[in-house]
Amino acid sequence: MNLVVDYGNSSAKVGIFDYHKLVRKEVFTEAKALQNFLENFSADCIIVSSVTTDASLVTTWAKHVKEKYILTPSVPLPVKNGYATPSTLGVDRLAGVCGAHQLYPKSNCLVIDAGTCITYDFIDHDGLFLGGGISPGLSMRFEAVHTFTAKLPLVKLTDHPALIGNSTETCIQSGVLNGAIEELNGIIMRYQEKFDGLHVILCGGDARFFENKLKASIFALPELVLRGLNSILIYNVSQ
Repeated sequence: MNLVVDYGNSSAKVGIFDYHKLVRKEVFTEAKALQNFLENFSADCIIVSSVTTDASLVTTWAKHVKEKYILTPSVPLPVKNGYATPSTLGVDRLAGVCGAHQLYPKSNCLVIDAGTCITYDFIDHDGLFLGGGISPGLSMRFEAVHTFTAKLPLVKLTDHPALIGNSTETCIQSGVLNGAIEELNGIIMRYQEKFDGLHVILCGGDARFFENKLKASIFALPELVLRGLNSILIYNVSQ
């Protein structure tokens, strides 16, 4: 049994795998709850990816796990890393492209992770990760509109904003979400023009705001990063 931990900016997601099969998923918003879970769970192996908390601390909580791994840019991967500055690359982005490669080997894949930031990551049909792009996520855009103006309010996200807002609140909602949707549509189209047979995989906490609104055919997979982490773990254990 494999245990994988994706510690993000707002929560920690845990996946329990029987080889490549995801059998259970948990989400923790408090570090203490995650610690209690890991201290009482037995598994053969664990891998931890963290962009916030010290990953080595998280591994110490897994007291009943035999082999422990921390995802860093130097960990061997089942893909080739062509990123120019691997030491600055977010480990969650690495896990996402490994998950895409496991799903669609020998295919061009674009991973869009809609979270705190919206990240675009491309891996080609030869399994070479080339990079992508980073832009502000939805919450960050609402915060920016409020923070960098004198009078505009902090507005909450809504699922289906009108195209034409008829109040300041609805205008901001329209501008932020509709603007982000068109950003994704435009970037996907540019990748499709450049790369044949492109698979687009959407994940992240804000994926639900996009999955039914994009023009392109996409595959929404919330647990993509967990699946990528598991594929990295399996690759390292087999070495």
